[in-house]
This record gives sequence, structure tokens and C-alpha cells, in this order.
Amino acid sequence: MFLLYKYDIFWAFLIISNVIPILAFLISAALAPISKGPEKLSSYESGIEPMGDAWLQFRIRYYMFALVFVVFDVETVFLYPWAMSFDVLGVSVFIEAFIFMLILIVGSVYAWRKGALEWS
Repeated sequence: MFLLYKYDIFWAFLIISNVIPILAFLISAALAPISKGPEKLSSYESGIEPMGDAWLQFRIRYYMFALVFVVFDVETVFLYPWAMSFDVLGVSVFIEAFIFMLILIVGSVYAWRKGALEWS
């Protein structure tokens, strides 16, 4: 109870960081012109007259490939600093990195066996 005065700056920052975006949305909604019509409701296709429906259904395969890419991209982000300071850190960090890579390899083998990485 007696240490709450130390968090005054935190609460002020939290309130200000929530008020500014809300205020921006309210000002934008109040000042923006409202114009609904067929041109506003049609999809934009680089100035060309739209053909067909704008709602396309994508295959789940696109998302699976994107997810695998993100996982391995994050893996390289985590492993790069480890590789740069390998001589300083020692054997325990080598074992941790090995376990980390082993988990990723098991996950990719699982995805491969489930057929998530096949495009056809």
C-alpha cells in the first residue's frame, strides 16, 4: 500500500497511451466526411473496373507455409546471438540450443508427416 506512489508515472503513461488513440479515432470519426455509394462500396483493383467478387477464399496451405517460415525465421533470430558468443557461454548453453533445435526439428518432421508442407 505504501509503495504505490512509485507507480504514478506508470499509471500516467498507461492512461495517456490509451487516451491518445481513442481521441484520434473520435476526432477522425467526427471530422471525416461520410459518403456511401456504389463506388465507395466496390473493391479497388488499381483503377481497373472490378470483376467478380472481392471475397476470395485462400487455401490453408498459404498460412501453413507462412507459419513454418515465421518459426524458422524466429529460430535464426534466437540462434544468431548464441552462435556469435558460443566461445564465451560454454557447454550448458550449447545443450540448451541443441534442445531448442531438436524441438524445432521434431515439429517440422511432424508437419511434414501430416502433409502440411505438401503443396498439391
